[in-house]
Amino acid sequence: MPEGDALRLTAERLSAALATGPLVRAELRWPTVGGVNLVGATALETASYGKHLFTRLDDGRTIHTHLRMEGFWRVARTGTREAGVRNPNIRAVLATAHWTCTGWYLGMLDLVRTRDEPRLLEGLGPDVLGPQFVEAGLDVADGTPVPAEARPGIDGAVERLGTAPGRPLCDALLDQRTVAGLGTIWMAESLYARRLWPWTPAGELTDEERHALLLTARRLMERSVAIGRTRGLSAVEVSVHGRAGKPCRRCRTPIAVGTANEKPFERPVFWCPTCQAAAPG
Repeated sequence: MPEGDALRLTAERLSAALATGPLVRAELRWPTVGGVNLVGATALETASYGKHLFTRLDDGRTIHTHLRMEGFWRVARTGTREAGVRNPNIRAVLATAHWTCTGWYLGMLDLVRTRDEPRLLEGLGPDVLGPQFVEAGLDVADGTPVPAEARPGIDGAVERLGTAPGRPLCDALLDQRTVAGLGTIWMAESLYARRLWPWTPAGELTDEERHALLLTARRLMERSVAIGRTRGLSAVEVSVHGRAGKPCRRCRTPIAVGTANEKPFERPVFWCPTCQAAAPG
């Protein structure tokens, strides 16, 4: 499943392509919105939140998409062979006179009023790549703490991460209700960077340690986005994810692979048995 870094780059590409003029072709190949006419509207921007994309139009509506496991958006010059839209796996077509954007294998697509976007994000944790993530959670004037669900940044995520103290870190980080945008890649890479055994109960970390873990995740993903803008995400070097059996870049121990979450939602966890050994006892 694409993670927050891939979604951020996708949003940037769609924003740049669709800013070139009003839509001359717009097809939402989805049962609930198939008859909607968007031709003539202009896309103001596409923004990402975790693993969600929001293409905002100048008529007050937003096209909301989620890539799920296999989805992606492709951008090609309008009129070229690469901009063909006949494939049955294309779920959305948004085209200006200059660029055509096609959404392939999309797992979710709907059209909402832009002002109603927040309801689509209810229950999600703070966006790990969001502009407010590194800002401290603010308290109200009388000193009463703001609850985690009302905090947009890292403080809220730290609190959410500690709400189930017995839950393994690898499970908690994959839960979009804890922090939005992390998947198997950056969960594993963040735990490796902090030398944490993936199945460490979240409650064994202090607030400072949880804060450091989440900040590490953000920094790794920001670096991925920066590299992806110029060289593509395939150029991003990882330390453990997908490297089962290969030597650890620190200690040369073969990388191991385990499992996060329970069936049927289990996900692979790559880790170094030496650098990320479980705490004794």
